[in-house]
Amino acid sequence: MSEIRIVRDYAYPIATVWRALTDPDLVPLWTATGAGGRPEGFAPVPGTRFRFVAEPKPGWNGIVNCEVLAAREPALLRYTWTDDGGGDVTEVAYRLESAGEGTRLTYEHTGFTGVGGLFMSQLLGHVRRKMLSAGLPAVLAELDADGHLRPDSTLRARS
Repeated sequence: MSEIRIVRDYAYPIATVWRALTDPDLVPLWTATGAGGRPEGFAPVPGTRFRFVAEPKPGWNGIVNCEVLAAREPALLRYTWTDDGGGDVTEVAYRLESAGEGTRLTYEHTGFTGVGGLFMSQLLGHVRRKMLSAGLPAVLAELDADGHLRPDSTLRARS
């Protein structure tokens, strides 16, 4: 079985990082460094079914179906992840903990099986590293103390 595990430290309070990871208006801003998925119907509440919608690509319609399994603000978000075309049901987890004056994020995506799963974990791992190393820090830098985009931000949340 293949998996993705990425650990990143951010110089922002845990509540700010949590907001960037769970606010449906902010998520597309940092996922834009990958496939640009936006959550539809998402709420960090166990049992919530939602989907990520991104630009379709050859062989992929751009939709991933998910269900929130666990949410404990500001420390844990876990959800299932299944391609709209079927395939393995995998699991994504964001674990947050205070690290000095900032936040340590541990991202895990598990449950990939077989050769197809190995390929998918490698592809998604590359994309997630970019999102968490470039996309998320860019969004965090544009948030005010309350976790909202600053009025002078060049980033724009969808209305």
